[in-house]
Amino acid sequence: MQGRIDVHTHLLPGVDDGCADVSESIACGRMLVEAGYSHAFCTPHIWPNLPHNNVEVIAQRTRELQKEFDRASVTLKLLPGGELNLRAEMVSWRREQVPTFGMKGKYCFFDLWVEKLPPFFWPVVEHLQELGLKVIVAHPERMRAVQEDISLVEQFLQRGLLLQGNLQCFSDAIESPTRRSVEKLLLEQRYFLLGTDTHRPDTLPMRLGGLNRATELIGAEYVDQLTVINPRLLI
Repeated sequence: MQGRIDVHTHLLPGVDDGCADVSESIACGRMLVEAGYSHAFCTPHIWPNLPHNNVEVIAQRTRELQKEFDRASVTLKLLPGGELNLRAEMVSWRREQVPTFGMKGKYCFFDLWVEKLPPFFWPVVEHLQELGLKVIVAHPERMRAVQEDISLVEQFLQRGLLLQGNLQCFSDAIESPTRRSVEKLLLEQRYFLLGTDTHRPDTLPMRLGGLNRATELIGAEYVDQLTVINPRLLI
């Protein structure tokens, strides 16, 4: 592993709101390689309306996309994963149902778009932890509940959650809640990972610009920790 590892992408074509087709996936892959990435996790949304996004299918489609990358001489190495949308019914999920990073059954991550933590939040998180999984919160800086009460982050960390920051947020408007929150959490060194959350080629340059902004804020050493060293633990 020679370069950065992108832990959050929607590179798989046609499976969610990410890349629409293989050509878009390849375009994103090329940009990531040019930006110094050697590996990327394919983490499609795990939503009720996307039943095809499950452990077996994601792994298969990741292998298929890797073949397309190889044919196009895109040197990015792809790994399977999945971005859970935290839901109440997950309290009864079995371990083998949960898409994890590399499908290794060690780390998983979720997003949640709420103004207040729902009653099912901690029961589901604790269930995933009881399955032996280390649970990561995807882009907490985009969660309204965190923006309005940043102390939630301390609750997350105290109860064993890890945090993944979204590089796009470093390119948001300076006074936006996302920009203020992501910069605060970075400077306080609360993050475990940083990811691009790549969706389409047209927005990837902005996301990669966020990588430069993060480096300007806190220095290359810590950014390397979040994009090179810690992501290796997921593999």
